[in-house]
Amino acid sequence: MSQGPSRAELLRWSEALSAIARTGLGFTKSLYERERYEEVLKVAADIRVAADEILFNSGRDDHAELDVGPQTQEEIVQEWVRTVKEGVAGYVTPKVAVGAVVPNEHNEILLVKRADSGVWLYPTGWADPGYSASEVASKEVLEETGIIVEPVRLVAVLDGLRLGFAGIALYSLIFACRQVGGELKAHPLECSDVGWFPMDDLPAPLAGVERWGKYVFAALRGDHPEVFFDPPRSPEWRQ
Repeated sequence: MSQGPSRAELLRWSEALSAIARTGLGFTKSLYERERYEEVLKVAADIRVAADEILFNSGRDDHAELDVGPQTQEEIVQEWVRTVKEGVAGYVTPKVAVGAVVPNEHNEILLVKRADSGVWLYPTGWADPGYSASEVASKEVLEETGIIVEPVRLVAVLDGLRLGFAGIALYSLIFACRQVGGELKAHPLECSDVGWFPMDDLPAPLAGVERWGKYVFAALRGDHPEVFFDPPRSPEWRQ
């Protein structure tokens, strides 16, 4: 018997459908088309509910990865409709997150424990308007850890939905950075802990390390691998 779709697949299908429908609502003036797009949103919400049920029925206690907890189809549709804007402003695109991987003189990596989920990760945050991507990387490290860094190179560009570690459409840019000052101090609201860790003795749970670890650790060792990105699929939207 074939296994059903995974939660990551359901989330990706839901986000793709809802993005198409919300973008359509942002551009169309036709009442008929609006009604059709709203029906698509309901289907997308059903898929999202099914995805969340997989997590809540799994017995796992890391439900903090859900943005707002379990929701009904109606609540999800209402949330999506509230984001619809007209014209170009209504074109739905992935959000952008920026992360920074920082080694010290002992070749240990800087990691923070997220206060909301209890999961460890490199310093990361949403890209803010008015900052370049590398500036966001520096800002996030300073805010979350007290360490001052200089971005050196881009290590990876990751599709969070495709890799299964995000519940919304997002691209994550990861920069390798060099420490140039500062003192280790966890952000009082965003982080419950912070520290330097040897690459062979990492804390758990460490979010997505099986996906980004190989490329990040190679960069921190000075191997200078090519920037990693998710290669195209064929056909792109089905896999």
